[in-house]
Amino acid sequence: MRVILIVSDTFRYDHVAVHGDPSHGWDRVITPELDRFGQRAVIFDNFYVSSFPTIPHRCDMNTGRWGFPFHGWQPLEDEEKPTAEYMREAGLHTQLICDCPHLLKASANFWRGFEGYRWNRGQEGDVHLLRLNDPPTRSVPKPKTRQANLCGFDVGLVDISRWINREWAWEGDTFAATTSEIAGKWVEQNYRCEDFFLWVDFFDVHEPWDPPQHFVELYDPAFTCERMMHPNYGHASAYSEEELRNLRAHYAGEVTMTSKHIGRLLRKIEDCGIWDDTFIVFTTDHGMYLGEHDRTGKTNIHDDDQRGAWPMYREITHIPLMMKPPKCSGGVRRDEIVQPPDICATLLDAAAGGVPEGMMGRSLLPLLDGAGKVKWDRRYAVSGQGLRDDMTALPPQTISDTKFSLHIGGDRGPELYDLAADPAQKNNVAAEHPDKVQELHAAFLALLEEEGAPEDRIEVARRALDEPGEGAETSDDRASY
Repeated sequence: MRVILIVSDTFRYDHVAVHGDPSHGWDRVITPELDRFGQRAVIFDNFYVSSFPTIPHRCDMNTGRWGFPFHGWQPLEDEEKPTAEYMREAGLHTQLICDCPHLLKASANFWRGFEGYRWNRGQEGDVHLLRLNDPPTRSVPKPKTRQANLCGFDVGLVDISRWINREWAWEGDTFAATTSEIAGKWVEQNYRCEDFFLWVDFFDVHEPWDPPQHFVELYDPAFTCERMMHPNYGHASAYSEEELRNLRAHYAGEVTMTSKHIGRLLRKIEDCGIWDDTFIVFTTDHGMYLGEHDRTGKTNIHDDDQRGAWPMYREITHIPLMMKPPKCSGGVRRDEIVQPPDICATLLDAAAGGVPEGMMGRSLLPLLDGAGKVKWDRRYAVSGQGLRDDMTALPPQTISDTKFSLHIGGDRGPELYDLAADPAQKNNVAAEHPDKVQELHAAFLALLEEEGAPEDRIEVARRALDEPGEGAETSDDRASY
């Protein structure tokens, strides 16, 4: 079987037009390539983050289990068996193509199991070539963007990225374009192989949001402020109304550009005549705040933001998943709750004929056959930030069903939101629904116990409704967010 997994980082559910969710504030986000793919695939409308953020998610998706009960941000552990190793045992050739710097730097180990892996270098703060004769200059005011601590320069992270990639001049130079081109060449050179697993990991739509300006002008055609290319990971109120609109336009422009170049790869699969016989997945790892809840970014790492660890509202946890199995007629939407460990289980079930014993993820193959009712007993989605040995307070966690979402951990009391009546999650109804709070909290504890989390961590989780912590950290490695 041919299997292609496409990941696009930091891609909000409401920014794929085929989902039909207008909460992003634009009349329409322009994503025709992903819309067309969604129309030919199965769309999962209740797909939620499991472990947060980037690397914890890749561990979950790659191993078929929830990692946050055991760790935060860390390399893929030696004892964890990744998808590519299973695929090779099943007789598939394996290839990783990525520009996400976190997968291959600092012994992250995500190359394991791949016969070939290609790193398209230079994204974000991936300094692979120094340019000391011409140092970076600041392009966005300090309070309004994330700072960098690289190479001794006091500038924003966006400025480091632009310094690294200063030959960037046209759309064809962007990472979305070049990574798509590399992947398309690989498909063209390998399409006659009937058994392969190709993982293409785009770091876009992750910041910096610096697409060619014509993409930004699709959403903010007459802006006069400085280009807001990177969130501050702090208060949205640091921006003027025009600046915040421009920040959102840069994100939406990056979405449109990334959709275009993912579409180029999808077209190459068609051109090579293997579309009908290939299992294709499109997904992401998490979303992003674009001003909602007075937040821009995905977690609090701003010196001026004293609110502690941020909750993970739906802008972060509710994410896209589209699957096209071979011979798929498309046009199917599923409302079952599914999570990233299910991707590993599904691909292994399809390619290797079963789900490995002990894997927590569940195969979605029964849900891909059509829109009819299928027995699916998962009622809750659990989205977590890493638990640690020295934990005295619970980091933010989110537990959702199809009607309510519970937020616990950090330095806040429990928050419960009615997703139908309050999709923006502004009105905490925990006091009105104590039974629902208890039900969702019990589902969280049940997952920890089923995964075999250490008892001391489960004990801290048991106290989450009664003893909010003080300033619980959101990651073992804040610099990696």
